[in-house]
Amino acid sequence: MEFLLSPLIIIIIVVMFLYSAVKILKEYERGVIFMLGRFWRVKGPGLIILLPGVQRMVKVSLRTVVLDVPTQDIITKDNVSVKVSAVVYFRVLEAKKAIIEVEDYLYATSQLAQTTLRSVLGQADLDELLSAREKLNQDLQRILDRHTEPWGVKVSNVEMKHVDLPQEMQRAMAKQAEAERERRAKIIHAEGEFQAAQKLSDAAEIISIRPIALQLRYLQTLTEIATEKNSTIIFPLPVDLIAPFLSPKKGTEKE
Repeated sequence: MEFLLSPLIIIIIVVMFLYSAVKILKEYERGVIFMLGRFWRVKGPGLIILLPGVQRMVKVSLRTVVLDVPTQDIITKDNVSVKVSAVVYFRVLEAKKAIIEVEDYLYATSQLAQTTLRSVLGQADLDELLSAREKLNQDLQRILDRHTEPWGVKVSNVEMKHVDLPQEMQRAMAKQAEAERERRAKIIHAEGEFQAAQKLSDAAEIISIRPIALQLRYLQTLTEIATEKNSTIIFPLPVDLIAPFLSPKKGTEKE
């Protein structure tokens, strides 16, 4: 019986040794290896062999992490309370620093993103917050990247997702937008009236210089009336009869 148990025990020991000693890292993973508590080296990807009880490995993923920043209550520079949420894209560039320099780089980056979001957006006006998002996103990315660099973490992008305004502010902005549209409509209408008056003035000037133009316009009007209103009876009136009324000054001079 003892003879049968010995090979089984040996097999179990070998399997346990291989399980604890042999590690396989994927292409996007790196292993930070510590020997007797001290940093030894970074290995991977592929097959890694460790000395059980002597060496310990911590896995680090090098893929880009998409971190949702919870909604933050922010008071803008012009004292407007808004709720802003964002998303941060970052990845580990140096696995050694990500494990040694900070306890939990995911949690640390999340907390840093929240505080930076409140700090940067609190220095902006509401109009800037709504219209200059790209600039604010770049400022957030630059500040976060500078603070996470000692951790071996690279922040590649920061995007604000939602900006929720109070109801009274939304109503005020809607009224402002409506007033702006009315102002533009009035300006366009006034410009149209001005252009029409200008064209009429130009036409009157041309008619005053060339009286034949009035006769042509008279004939054109008769043609339009005959086409549109067939039941209308038209009595043509020679233009010469009404010419004295169109130029009273000349008639007075002749008398």
